[in-house]
Amino acid sequence: MDERWEFLFADADAQFDALRREEMTAEAADRSRREFALVGLVDRLRGAVGTTLEIWLDTGPIGGTVRRVGPDWILLGGSGRRETLIPLTAVNAVSGLPDRTAAPGSEGMVEARLDLRYALRRMARDRVPVRVVLRGGRSASGTFDRVGRDFAEFAELLPGDARRAGAVRAVRSIPLGALLVVRAP
Repeated sequence: MDERWEFLFADADAQFDALRREEMTAEAADRSRREFALVGLVDRLRGAVGTTLEIWLDTGPIGGTVRRVGPDWILLGGSGRRETLIPLTAVNAVSGLPDRTAAPGSEGMVEARLDLRYALRRMARDRVPVRVVLRGGRSASGTFDRVGRDFAEFAELLPGDARRAGAVRAVRSIPLGALLVVRAP
């Protein structure tokens, strides 16, 4: 074959290969974007267990190490044994997330049911003393008494007081959407 023809076909093959690589790269990027579109914030947070994050709320940032993540809450550990439960509806932004992400839907059927109401019901059952911070910045100490479908009844106590009838200052019904933070005292 003529050398010019060989060069022409070699050049065409090289261009074809380059276009094919570009197309494959674009397809992989598009596939990656489509897959990432299925990832929820809860999946990103589940991939961050053990990582120190900064969670931004209306009242300011809260830092801590991710201990557990439920379908609609995150539990941060702080200094000592102090833990903070944050409903995901209260989160404005998150800083410090690692590259790893949990696969959407990989939490399992049981874990998927352990929502904020479940966590608060456990606290109510055990009469765990907590400090709650509500939208608008108001806060109170006490225990959860009961948890309904979209609210919780909270017995307000003086910090350090045990839950008993004479120590209750007020019982408040708190819409779950109003909770920003539930913190161990």
